[in-house]
Amino acid sequence: MVRKVFELYTESWFSIGAITRWLNDQAILTRKKISRWERSTIWAMLRNPAYVGRACFGKTESAPRQRVTRPLRQRGGFSPRCSSNRERPKQDWIEIAVPAIIDEETFALAAERLEQNKRFSPRRTIEPTLLYGMLVCGECGYAYYRTSTRTSRRKIYYYRCLGSDDYRHTNGRVCQNKPIRQDYLDGIIWQKVIDLLEDPELIRQEIKRRLQEIQDSNPTKRRKEVLDREITRQQKGIEKLLDAYQEGLLELDELRSRLPNLRKRNGALQSELRSLESISADQQSFLRLADNIESFLERLRSAADTLDVIERQKILRLVVKEILIHKETIKIRHSIPITSTTAPSGPSGRENTPSYLLRSRSRFPYPGKYGASTESNRC
Repeated sequence: MVRKVFELYTESWFSIGAITRWLNDQAILTRKKISRWERSTIWAMLRNPAYVGRACFGKTESAPRQRVTRPLRQRGGFSPRCSSNRERPKQDWIEIAVPAIIDEETFALAAERLEQNKRFSPRRTIEPTLLYGMLVCGECGYAYYRTSTRTSRRKIYYYRCLGSDDYRHTNGRVCQNKPIRQDYLDGIIWQKVIDLLEDPELIRQEIKRRLQEIQDSNPTKRRKEVLDREITRQQKGIEKLLDAYQEGLLELDELRSRLPNLRKRNGALQSELRSLESISADQQSFLRLADNIESFLERLRSAADTLDVIERQKILRLVVKEILIHKETIKIRHSIPITSTTAPSGPSGRENTPSYLLRSRSRFPYPGKYGASTESNRC
């Protein structure tokens, strides 16, 4: 089956998605025999040098988490284990000779095509988008991604829910949310954020509240001290076990049974400590922000219409945590408490509500009823 996968990719020019569909349609079992074939599995197979006779050890290593993903953020921003890995340089890999399944030429062709697809794939996102990585479906919890369609005159971009794609799920789509025009949604969200930041008194009150919280109590500092002591204790425990084994006071089997638990506990403590250090860094940046909030807001109001997408994205990510897309509403979760600004519903609220064509085939005669609301999410 490995040879067949490489043949389909290098000779028949199947895409990775087409190979996945072919394997599932043929009812070919995976290695675990209990799951379906996925694109990530095929991609990893095409990059694995073990199939060409070189099994490698130490290809990846644990690394501090550089980005807090949405599932981690929804759990409070802390993970009990360090699940962030990165690839090590190839010269650091330890190669072990194993029986080859495919030849060097086929493996090189697969590597060349993978590199070409990375550079020239039509789905490659070269143009940045304002809301990239921030849109979440309020119905199914999947993220939104950008897609496009062509008319006779132009190319139109949409945001689409991952759960609404039939080909991604075994039994078809799991969400009925409609795609949303990118240009209209970007304009609405940016205007809402600008309206939010144009009230300096509101932001000043929030800054005072957070400063007071930092001054009144600092549980983060106390927790860091506890973690530092616990990490030191765990490391000393590991050293004592190793010393006992070297002195012949401990058997190898007993060392193997006790050492993994200590290392696992130490890794969890290290992960929590990194999370607290990130919080402390946010507090320090917040304190610096309190000194120049007036000048920041003045510059933002004067340059709001001339900023490019990258600069707007930076501002948006400072204020907004995530944006939930429901069937009839858009909910913006940010860090500043305000009163509800949900668009009015009913006939009386239509005249003053701006109208935006957010999605096709709406059952409402006035698309403006699809209102954007803001929700405070104090951190």
